[in-house]
Amino acid sequence: MTFFKKHHSTLVFLMPYVLMFSLFIIIPVAIAIGLSFSYFNAIEPPSFNGLENYVNVLTQDSVFMRNVLPNTLIFALIVGPGGYILSFILAWMLAQIPRLPRIIFALVLYSPSMTAGIAMAVVWRIIFSGDQTGYLNALLINLGVIYEPLQFLQSPNYLMTIMIVVTLWGSMGVGFLAMLSGVLNINTEIYEAGYIDGIKNRFQEIIYITIPSMRPQMLFGAVMAIVTTFQAGAIGVQLSGANPTPQYAGQLMVNHIEDYGFIRYEMGYAAAISVLLLLFIYLFSKLAWRLFGDND
Repeated sequence: MTFFKKHHSTLVFLMPYVLMFSLFIIIPVAIAIGLSFSYFNAIEPPSFNGLENYVNVLTQDSVFMRNVLPNTLIFALIVGPGGYILSFILAWMLAQIPRLPRIIFALVLYSPSMTAGIAMAVVWRIIFSGDQTGYLNALLINLGVIYEPLQFLQSPNYLMTIMIVVTLWGSMGVGFLAMLSGVLNINTEIYEAGYIDGIKNRFQEIIYITIPSMRPQMLFGAVMAIVTTFQAGAIGVQLSGANPTPQYAGQLMVNHIEDYGFIRYEMGYAAAISVLLLLFIYLFSKLAWRLFGDND
């Protein structure tokens, strides 16, 4: 009781956050973990089936092992580090120019991340449309590169590449702004001291001064890139217009969860896949913490 009396005002301010975090994060995650050990079709009550869902995912679900898991890893390993490195490079470049053009370019780069996914997909579907009205097809035909339109969004040869390009285009979100803020807040005297101590060029300046001086922003950007990348599965469905995507070429774990959870209504199985996705995000976040977290 003494503790509650002493920290009464602190607990009052924390209570709304704790309630919202518990209601929308802790409780849903706990329910998903519980459902992953059951058979639940959204009509009948859940029935406990132990590890059957996990065993089926790893041993019986050929689509998951052949398409979904490799697609997810390829997508994450390209878009995650690619968007992260691109965010840092653009943030560093913007920090070198005057304030007014920096603000304008930052808004231009950040604006795609604020655009709704459906609206973004509509724009890109016009560009990659599979008829002569598609901008890319029309350009290639006029240049004589091709003689008939290509089905970019329905072809397994192009869909994943287009998904990666579109996602990178819209990846300059809050992580990019955090990095820009981090670069701008580095004390210029540190750079002057670095050149006195032997730094000879801008690359050494970035490696030995810029990145170590903005480790918190780098960590935040890494975590945001990981979470955003693993949650970006909707772009494939929006571009191709189907779930599953054509020949599962753009099928990611998020799409697989939606397929089993909201199309087939196998909620327990979908919950098991969502738990595996949560584990992937956790492991990659731990890796980011090892790289950029405080070691003290």
